[in-house]
Amino acid sequence: MRKRWRNILFICAVLCVVFIGYTVTFAKKDKPEIVVVLKESDIQYWKIVKAGAEKAFKDFGVQGKVVAPETTYPAENQIRILKNMLKEKPKALIVALTEPSITVPVLKEYKKNNIPVLLVDTGANWDGQTAFIGTDNPALGRKAGELLASMLQPGDKVALIGGEDSVFVERSTGAKDALGAAGIGIVSEQSGYNEIGDLKPVMENLLQAHPEIKGVFATDDRMALDALKVIEQKGLNIPVIGADGIIKLIDYIKKGTLTSTVAQNPYDMGYISVENAVKAIKGEKIPKRIDSGVDIITKDNAKEKLDFLEKVLKER
Repeated sequence: MRKRWRNILFICAVLCVVFIGYTVTFAKKDKPEIVVVLKESDIQYWKIVKAGAEKAFKDFGVQGKVVAPETTYPAENQIRILKNMLKEKPKALIVALTEPSITVPVLKEYKKNNIPVLLVDTGANWDGQTAFIGTDNPALGRKAGELLASMLQPGDKVALIGGEDSVFVERSTGAKDALGAAGIGIVSEQSGYNEIGDLKPVMENLLQAHPEIKGVFATDDRMALDALKVIEQKGLNIPVIGADGIIKLIDYIKKGTLTSTVAQNPYDMGYISVENAVKAIKGEKIPKRIDSGVDIITKDNAKEKLDFLEKVLKER
């Protein structure tokens, strides 16, 4: 009888060891090595960044997680996510900052835990970052200004739609430099978002106050599309230049509604950020600043770009 109980206890002990081993293995597998925290979950631009990151997870064989708040504002939404992700102790963090000034203190906690922090899309004045991967925004603005100026005549007037975000300010500054050099006047600069991140009806007001407007540069594609919608409703032919390269704006170029625009490479941002996070985890030295490039989209390459973006979003 005792022998039988000893056998039963032995079998139970073996099963416990196997179960614990399985649980630990599963937990390790489920724990993300790289966490990517974006600004918002339901905006197409961020879905494209996410697609690039997820492709890199597969290509480099790492366990990764992409998370984001449902809405960009208030910025505290993202801070809560960052604090929760820190508890999972990832090997690296990639983050597109909503509000750098109030988020850096949380990033310092990652740094204290020897977790490399890579910023994507939006930079910050913080020496602790491992790298920044994103667009040279002043250069994007200059390209946008040059492109818009090429469609106009010296002396024509344009409007800029942007905001107080540092990215928007840098793009507007670059555009103003290029437009000024081409002899194009700027009649108005308007913020396209309200304090909670919703679009404002600025184009309607701009056309009423400045009917002489011949062109528009919007510092992101949501504002560009909103401006274009008003222009179409009024039956006007005013070129609009956006900045992000989302599907709907590129589709307008493919159809001939717009002639061209400048575009970031959000897919590349996501992919390159993960690629360099893997290098940082291995202790390899990586550049402090990595430019993900800017494309000029015209009717000649719009279909190719559109097909690519639709494919990567469909695969997710």
